[in-house]
Amino acid sequence: MKKRVFIIISLIVVVVLGIALFKLIGKNSNKLSLIANPSQGKLLNLAKAQEEKGEYTLAKESYQNLIKQDSSSRNVSNWQKHVEDLNIKLIFSPAVTPGSIEYEIKPGDTLTKIAKEFNTTIELIAKINNLEGSVLRPGNKIKVWNTPFNVFVDKSQNILMLRSGNDVIKTYVVSTGANNCTPVGNFKIVNKLPNPTWFKAGAVVPADSPENILGSRWLGINVPGYGIHGTTEPQNLGKQVTQGCVRMFNPEVEELYMLLPLGTEVTIVD
Repeated sequence: MKKRVFIIISLIVVVVLGIALFKLIGKNSNKLSLIANPSQGKLLNLAKAQEEKGEYTLAKESYQNLIKQDSSSRNVSNWQKHVEDLNIKLIFSPAVTPGSIEYEIKPGDTLTKIAKEFNTTIELIAKINNLEGSVLRPGNKIKVWNTPFNVFVDKSQNILMLRSGNDVIKTYVVSTGANNCTPVGNFKIVNKLPNPTWFKAGAVVPADSPENILGSRWLGINVPGYGIHGTTEPQNLGKQVTQGCVRMFNPEVEELYMLLPLGTEVTIVD
Protein backbone atom coordinates (compact mmCIF):
# COMPACT_ATOMS: atom_id res chain seq x y z
CA MET A 1 0.00 0.00 0.00
CA LYS A 2 2.77 2.44 0.96
CA LYS A 3 4.66 1.52 -2.18
CA ARG A 4 1.60 2.29 -4.34
CA VAL A 5 1.12 5.68 -2.64
CA PHE A 6 4.78 6.48 -3.17
CA ILE A 7 4.53 5.65 -6.88
CA ILE A 8 1.42 7.83 -7.30
CA ILE A 9 3.05 10.76 -5.51
CA SER A 10 6.19 10.34 -7.62
CA LEU A 11 4.14 10.39 -10.82
CA ILE A 12 2.32 13.56 -9.70
CA VAL A 13 5.64 15.25 -8.93
CA VAL A 14 7.04 14.27 -12.35
CA VAL A 15 3.95 15.63 -14.12
CA VAL A 16 4.02 18.92 -12.18
CA LEU A 17 7.74 19.38 -12.84
CA GLY A 18 7.18 18.58 -16.51
CA ILE A 19 4.46 21.22 -16.83
CA ALA A 20 6.60 23.80 -15.02
CA LEU A 21 9.57 23.01 -17.29
CA PHE A 22 7.39 23.28 -20.40
CA LYS A 23 6.13 26.72 -19.35
CA LEU A 24 9.66 27.87 -18.50
CA ILE A 25 10.95 26.78 -21.90
CA GLY A 26 8.03 28.54 -23.60
CA LYS A 27 8.73 31.81 -21.80
CA ASN A 28 12.43 31.69 -22.54
CA SER A 29 12.36 30.09 -25.99
CA ASN A 30 13.57 33.29 -27.63
CA LYS A 31 16.54 33.49 -25.26
CA LEU A 32 17.31 29.78 -25.75
CA SER A 33 17.28 30.14 -29.53
CA LEU A 34 19.73 33.04 -29.28
CA ILE A 35 21.98 30.96 -27.01
CA ALA A 36 21.82 28.11 -29.52
CA ASN A 37 22.72 30.52 -32.32
CA PRO A 38 25.21 33.06 -30.96
CA SER A 39 25.69 34.77 -34.35
CA GLN A 40 21.95 35.49 -34.38
CA GLY A 41 22.22 36.99 -30.90
CA LYS A 42 25.08 39.25 -31.97
CA LEU A 43 23.17 40.44 -35.03
CA LEU A 44 20.07 41.14 -32.94
CA ASN A 45 22.10 43.15 -30.43
CA LEU A 46 23.68 45.06 -33.32
CA ALA A 47 20.25 45.86 -34.79
CA LYS A 48 18.98 47.14 -31.43
CA ALA A 49 22.08 49.29 -30.91
CA GLN A 50 21.80 50.76 -34.41
CA GLU A 51 18.14 51.58 -33.88
CA GLU A 52 18.88 53.28 -30.54
CA LYS A 53 21.56 55.42 -32.22
CA GLY A 54 19.13 56.50 -34.94
CA GLU A 55 20.99 54.50 -37.61
CA TYR A 56 17.69 53.36 -39.08
CA THR A 57 18.94 52.18 -42.48
CA LEU A 58 21.64 49.99 -40.90
CA ALA A 59 19.20 48.67 -38.27
CA LYS A 60 16.69 47.77 -40.98
CA GLU A 61 19.39 45.86 -42.89
CA SER A 62 20.36 43.98 -39.72
CA TYR A 63 16.77 42.90 -39.03
CA GLN A 64 16.37 41.85 -42.68
CA ASN A 65 19.55 39.77 -42.39
CA LEU A 66 18.14 38.09 -39.29
CA ILE A 67 15.03 37.13 -41.27
CA LYS A 68 17.13 35.79 -44.17
CA GLN A 69 19.37 33.76 -41.86
CA ASP A 70 16.52 32.09 -39.97
CA SER A 71 13.23 32.45 -41.85
CA SER A 72 11.69 29.61 -39.80
CA SER A 73 12.33 31.29 -36.44
CA ARG A 74 9.36 32.12 -34.25
CA ASN A 75 10.90 35.59 -33.96
CA VAL A 76 10.44 36.43 -37.65
CA SER A 77 7.14 38.28 -37.16
CA ASN A 78 8.74 40.41 -34.44
CA TRP A 79 11.77 41.18 -36.62
CA GLN A 80 9.47 42.03 -39.53
CA LYS A 81 7.56 44.45 -37.30
CA HIS A 82 10.84 46.18 -36.49
CA VAL A 83 11.57 46.46 -40.23
CA GLU A 84 8.17 48.03 -40.86
CA ASP A 85 8.47 50.45 -37.93
CA LEU A 86 11.88 51.46 -39.26
CA ASN A 87 10.36 52.02 -42.71
CA ILE A 88 8.08 54.65 -41.17
CA LYS A 89 10.91 56.20 -39.15
CA LEU A 90 12.98 56.48 -42.34
CA ILE A 91 10.13 58.19 -44.17
CA PHE A 92 9.68 60.68 -41.32
CA SER A 93 13.42 61.22 -40.95
CA PRO A 94 14.94 64.39 -42.50
CA ALA A 95 17.66 62.19 -44.06
CA VAL A 96 17.15 61.66 -47.79
CA THR A 97 16.34 57.99 -48.36
CA PRO A 98 15.19 55.88 -51.33
CA GLY A 99 11.77 57.21 -52.36
CA SER A 100 12.63 60.81 -51.51
CA ILE A 101 14.65 63.73 -52.88
CA GLU A 102 16.39 66.82 -51.59
CA TYR A 103 14.54 69.90 -52.85
CA GLU A 104 15.80 73.48 -52.84
CA ILE A 105 13.04 75.97 -52.07
CA LYS A 106 12.47 78.51 -54.81
CA PRO A 107 10.97 82.03 -54.58
CA GLY A 108 7.20 81.77 -54.60
CA ASP A 109 7.14 78.19 -53.32
CA THR A 110 4.47 77.17 -50.81
CA LEU A 111 3.87 73.88 -49.04
CA THR A 112 0.71 73.43 -51.10
CA LYS A 113 2.60 73.99 -54.36
CA ILE A 114 5.44 71.60 -53.45
CA ALA A 115 3.03 68.92 -52.21
CA LYS A 116 1.04 69.12 -55.45
CA GLU A 117 4.18 69.00 -57.63
CA PHE A 118 5.47 65.84 -55.98
CA ASN A 119 2.09 64.22 -55.25
CA THR A 120 2.58 64.16 -51.49
CA THR A 121 0.91 65.85 -48.52
CA ILE A 122 1.55 69.15 -46.76
CA GLU A 123 1.47 67.31 -43.43
CA LEU A 124 4.21 64.88 -44.50
CA ILE A 125 6.53 67.64 -45.76
CA ALA A 126 6.06 69.54 -42.49
CA LYS A 127 6.59 66.42 -40.36
CA ILE A 128 9.77 65.33 -42.15
CA ASN A 129 11.38 68.75 -42.02
CA ASN A 130 10.10 69.87 -38.61
CA LEU A 131 8.45 72.90 -40.18
CA GLU A 132 6.36 75.18 -38.03
CA GLY A 133 3.95 77.41 -39.91
CA SER A 134 3.89 77.86 -43.66
CA VAL A 135 6.79 80.30 -44.18
CA LEU A 136 9.47 78.88 -46.50
CA ARG A 137 12.87 80.50 -47.08
CA PRO A 138 14.18 80.37 -50.68
CA GLY A 139 17.52 78.58 -50.86
CA ASN A 140 16.79 76.26 -47.94
CA LYS A 141 16.84 72.56 -48.73
CA ILE A 142 14.18 70.13 -47.55
CA LYS A 143 13.42 66.45 -47.97
CA VAL A 144 10.37 65.63 -50.08
CA TRP A 145 8.84 62.18 -50.47
CA ASN A 146 8.21 61.74 -54.21
CA THR A 147 7.30 58.06 -54.58
CA PRO A 148 3.60 57.11 -54.78
CA PHE A 149 2.08 54.98 -52.04
CA ASN A 150 -0.77 52.54 -52.56
CA VAL A 151 -3.03 50.66 -50.16
CA PHE A 152 -3.94 46.96 -50.26
CA VAL A 153 -6.71 45.62 -48.00
CA ASP A 154 -7.19 41.86 -47.52
CA LYS A 155 -10.62 41.24 -45.99
CA SER A 156 -9.93 37.57 -45.29
CA GLN A 157 -7.09 38.52 -42.94
CA ASN A 158 -8.43 41.93 -41.84
CA ILE A 159 -5.15 43.62 -42.70
CA LEU A 160 -4.24 46.79 -44.56
CA MET A 161 -0.85 47.05 -46.25
CA LEU A 162 0.76 50.38 -47.00
CA ARG A 163 2.91 49.82 -50.08
CA SER A 164 5.31 51.68 -52.32
CA GLY A 165 5.01 49.88 -55.63
CA ASN A 166 4.93 46.22 -54.60
CA ASP A 167 7.12 46.76 -51.53
CA VAL A 168 5.27 46.56 -48.22
CA ILE A 169 6.08 49.54 -46.02
CA LYS A 170 3.86 48.60 -43.08
CA THR A 171 1.00 46.23 -42.26
CA TYR A 172 -1.92 47.31 -40.06
CA VAL A 173 -4.65 45.24 -38.38
CA VAL A 174 -8.09 46.59 -39.37
CA SER A 175 -11.79 45.81 -39.16
CA THR A 176 -13.81 45.23 -42.32
CA GLY A 177 -17.50 44.82 -43.13
CA ALA A 178 -19.81 42.35 -41.43
CA ASN A 179 -21.25 39.73 -43.80
CA ASN A 180 -18.52 40.57 -46.32
CA CYS A 181 -20.11 43.97 -47.10
CA THR A 182 -16.89 45.92 -47.72
CA PRO A 183 -16.74 46.60 -51.48
CA VAL A 184 -14.09 44.75 -53.50
CA GLY A 185 -12.10 46.29 -56.35
CA ASN A 186 -9.71 49.09 -57.27
CA PHE A 187 -10.52 52.53 -55.87
CA LYS A 188 -8.95 55.91 -55.16
CA ILE A 189 -8.97 58.20 -52.14
CA VAL A 190 -11.18 61.13 -53.15
CA ASN A 191 -11.64 63.03 -49.88
CA LYS A 192 -9.94 63.40 -46.51
CA LEU A 193 -11.26 64.81 -43.25
CA PRO A 194 -9.62 65.31 -39.84
CA ASN A 195 -11.92 64.74 -36.86
CA PRO A 196 -14.92 63.89 -39.06
CA THR A 197 -18.55 64.39 -38.07
CA TRP A 198 -20.64 61.24 -38.43
CA PHE A 199 -23.92 61.72 -40.27
CA LYS A 200 -25.92 58.64 -39.42
CA ALA A 201 -29.62 57.99 -40.03
CA GLY A 202 -31.62 60.51 -38.02
CA ALA A 203 -28.68 62.04 -36.17
CA VAL A 204 -25.51 64.08 -36.47
CA VAL A 205 -22.72 62.84 -34.19
CA PRO A 206 -19.97 65.43 -33.54
CA ALA A 207 -16.29 64.57 -33.81
CA ASP A 208 -15.64 64.63 -30.07
CA SER A 209 -18.51 62.30 -29.20
CA PRO A 210 -17.60 58.81 -27.89
CA GLU A 211 -20.44 57.56 -30.09
CA ASN A 212 -18.72 58.78 -33.26
CA ILE A 213 -17.50 55.51 -34.80
CA LEU A 214 -15.40 57.34 -37.42
CA GLY A 215 -12.62 58.07 -34.95
CA SER A 216 -10.03 60.76 -35.62
CA ARG A 217 -9.59 60.61 -39.42
CA TRP A 218 -11.56 59.83 -42.60
CA LEU A 219 -10.15 58.86 -46.00
CA GLY A 220 -13.07 58.41 -48.39
CA ILE A 221 -12.87 56.26 -51.52
CA ASN A 222 -14.78 56.73 -54.76
CA VAL A 223 -17.74 54.68 -53.54
CA PRO A 224 -20.15 57.07 -51.76
CA GLY A 225 -20.29 56.46 -48.00
CA TYR A 226 -17.27 54.13 -47.89
CA GLY A 227 -13.76 54.81 -46.71
CA ILE A 228 -10.93 54.15 -44.30
CA HIS A 229 -11.34 55.71 -40.85
CA GLY A 230 -10.49 55.50 -37.17
CA THR A 231 -12.53 53.82 -34.48
CA THR A 232 -13.95 54.15 -31.00
CA GLU A 233 -13.95 50.35 -30.70
CA PRO A 234 -10.30 49.26 -30.95
CA GLN A 235 -11.17 45.96 -29.30
CA ASN A 236 -12.94 44.94 -32.54
CA LEU A 237 -9.93 45.41 -34.80
CA GLY A 238 -9.13 42.20 -36.64
CA LYS A 239 -12.83 41.36 -37.03
CA GLN A 240 -15.47 41.74 -39.73
CA VAL A 241 -17.88 43.98 -37.82
CA THR A 242 -18.28 47.28 -39.70
CA GLN A 243 -21.04 48.58 -41.95
CA GLY A 244 -18.67 48.30 -44.89
CA CYS A 245 -15.84 50.71 -44.13
CA VAL A 246 -12.29 49.83 -43.12
CA ARG A 247 -11.60 50.80 -39.50
CA MET A 248 -8.15 51.43 -38.03
CA PHE A 249 -6.61 52.21 -34.66
CA ASN A 250 -6.74 56.03 -34.37
CA PRO A 251 -2.95 56.68 -34.12
CA GLU A 252 -2.45 54.43 -37.16
CA VAL A 253 -5.11 56.06 -39.35
CA GLU A 254 -3.58 59.43 -38.39
CA GLU A 255 -0.23 58.11 -39.64
CA LEU A 256 -1.85 56.95 -42.89
CA TYR A 257 -3.69 60.27 -43.27
CA MET A 258 -0.38 62.13 -43.14
CA LEU A 259 1.21 59.86 -45.76
CA LEU A 260 -1.52 59.50 -48.38
CA PRO A 261 -2.47 62.28 -50.82
CA LEU A 262 -5.76 62.45 -52.70
CA GLY A 263 -5.75 60.07 -55.65
CA THR A 264 -3.91 57.28 -53.80
CA GLU A 265 -4.90 53.88 -55.19
CA VAL A 266 -6.74 51.51 -52.84
CA THR A 267 -7.20 47.83 -53.69
CA ILE A 268 -9.60 45.70 -51.65
CA VAL A 269 -9.77 41.91 -52.07
CA ASP A 270 -11.76 39.08 -50.49
